[in-house]
Amino acid sequence: MKANVGPVDRLVRATIVHMPRQLILPAVVMSLAFVSYTTGVWSERVQRDLRGWHVALFWLGLACDGYATSLMGRLAAVGETAGAAHTITGVAAFGLMAVHAVWATSVFALGSREARRDFHRYSIIIWLVWLVPYLGGMAAGIARGASG
Repeated sequence: MKANVGPVDRLVRATIVHMPRQLILPAVVMSLAFVSYTTGVWSERVQRDLRGWHVALFWLGLACDGYATSLMGRLAAVGETAGAAHTITGVAAFGLMAVHAVWATSVFALGSREARRDFHRYSIIIWLVWLVPYLGGMAAGIARGASG
């Protein structure tokens, strides 16, 4: 019995088969950044209170993003380039993410109850900015894999 293979299955298989080996680890680590940062931002928003484990997830997301970015930077040495728009948005998003993590740490450690409660309003904006290079990089990687 042959399974019905849809367009999404074909795209995923083409991406995995054609993705350069050097790009697999950075893509996985950047996806861990996405999961960590997204979980931290949205759980903090739902709970409407900044907690220590949210702050830890912000730092973990930042660390994963930084490590994945450094791995991807090594690909530039072999001719793989991200493009100016991705580089600019990525640097801006990483900077905002770093400021966000430092600010969260400060608010958690020293801030008033009100500051901890209101912090989530800004987290979503920074997360949305961070999504631009993340999704752009993912789309570029999928397109590259699908085109072979």
